[in-house]
Amino acid sequence: MQIAAQVLIGLVFLIHVYIFLLETVLFKSRGAKVFGIPKAEVESRAVAMSNQGCYNGFLAAACLLGLVYPNPAIATAFAYFGLSCVAVAGIWGAATVMVRILYIQTVPAVLGLVALYLAAPV
Repeated sequence: MQIAAQVLIGLVFLIHVYIFLLETVLFKSRGAKVFGIPKAEVESRAVAMSNQGCYNGFLAAACLLGLVYPNPAIATAFAYFGLSCVAVAGIWGAATVMVRILYIQTVPAVLGLVALYLAAPV
C-alpha cells in the first residue's frame, strides 16, 4: 500500500504543478482555454488567476515534501497535510466553480489519503 500511496501523492503533485503552470505562466495562452475563460476576460482575470496559481503551487510543494523529505514521520505529515488541503480545495472548487474539479482534485487526494492511512504501520 506504501507504493500506491506514493504513486497517488505523486499524481496529485503533478496535477497541481500543471494547474500552477496553467494559472501562472501559461494563463494567457493555454490556461484561459483550458479553464474556458472568454478572450474578453483573460486580461482582467490574469492577476487573480496568478495568485490562485501560487496556492496550487504551495499544495504541490507540500505533496513533493511528502515524497522526498528524509525524515519519514515529517514526510508523512507533509503528505497528509498536502492531500487534505487538496481534498478540501477540490470540494470547495466543485461547489463554487464546477463539479469536474471534484474528480480532478478531490478524488485522487482522498484516494491518496486512504492509501497513506492503510500503509501506516500498526
